Amino acid sequence: MPGLVLILGGTAEARALAKALLDAGVRVVSSLAGRVRDPALPAGEVRVGGFGGVDGLAAWLRDHDVAAVVDATHPFASTMTAHAVDACAATGVPLVVLRRPGWPAEPDWLWADSLAAAAALLPSLGERVFLTTGRTSLATFAEIDLEFLVRCVDPPSGPMPRRARVLLDRGPFSIDGERALMREHGVDVLVTKDSGGPLTSAKLAAARAEGVQVLVVRRPPLPPGIPALDTVDAVRIWLNLPS
Repeated sequence: MPGLVLILGGTAEARALAKALLDAGVRVVSSLAGRVRDPALPAGEVRVGGFGGVDGLAAWLRDHDVAAVVDATHPFASTMTAHAVDACAATGVPLVVLRRPGWPAEPDWLWADSLAAAAALLPSLGERVFLTTGRTSLATFAEIDLEFLVRCVDPPSGPMPRRARVLLDRGPFSIDGERALMREHGVDVLVTKDSGGPLTSAKLAAARAEGVQVLVVRRPPLPPGIPALDTVDAVRIWLNLPS
């Protein structure tokens, strides 16, 4: 049985893992970045806020005698993942990444390697954009003179497109609801990150049904040499717990 497991969380998979480990008698601390105003909280002990970079995380691991770290952050939280890699290397604490699979690609989807690349493509794709890449991404699209429907959980701040309507909402969403939303706003392009999972996947089926072009931002690559698993049970096995 391992000692303290630190889960770098904020995802549904992180919450499921925290519950599974607690049920197995493992001591767990889940860490949330604190960027969402009213986050869904996992079972067990929770800390909110950053660690103060790599050195701060390494110190926390030492001070709390952490036995293992599971990075179950959002697939696009590349900075936190990089910090976890460096801090675990510095302290000798084992690290595994828990990532849900990306969405199965449709033949007519367009792909971009970054938000900036997606922004560069948009003017050639349509006039009315449904932007679902998160409130921290809006500055990348601020200079584009198109009509945007921006959906995010918390109110955005900072630069954003001039012609933007903000819709504050949190999944899960239904296909019928997403279709109605796209028709209401005359959406002809959907921009999304390849987040994966069922919570917000209805927009993809809705876009297909409504003939809306889908532009997907690829996930950033994981650092080399770090084990990556896609299920809670696989992490349990990695921790030498019975499945």
